[in-house]
Amino acid sequence: MLAFTNAKEKTSPTIIGAGCKLTGNMHTDHSVQIHGTVVGDIVAETVIIGRGGTVKGKITATNLFLHGSLDGPATVDIANIFGHAKMTGTLSYRTLNITANNGLECKLAKREDKKHE
Repeated sequence: MLAFTNAKEKTSPTIIGAGCKLTGNMHTDHSVQIHGTVVGDIVAETVIIGRGGTVKGKITATNLFLHGSLDGPATVDIANIFGHAKMTGTLSYRTLNITANNGLECKLAKREDKKHE
């Protein structure tokens, strides 16, 4: 069996492959790569929705890399939206990077960092 990570580190990504459909919520401290379809909410450190990937649900993450389709709200620190990405819902972010995209039909909501007193 091929191992992708060190079992002691426990940092392997969760990968939903092309042609795979997952219905249900996901929660991980690491990254999630979606190349198939997820119907449910996702909580992760990093969420990568590949060019053929689709998510129908809420995303909560530190980093979002959106190449595919997201139908639902997302609350992230850093949002990276790429050329073929499509999104509906509300994108709540601290930092937003958009690369030549015309598929966004979402509301953008910039969140401010809390000031330390």
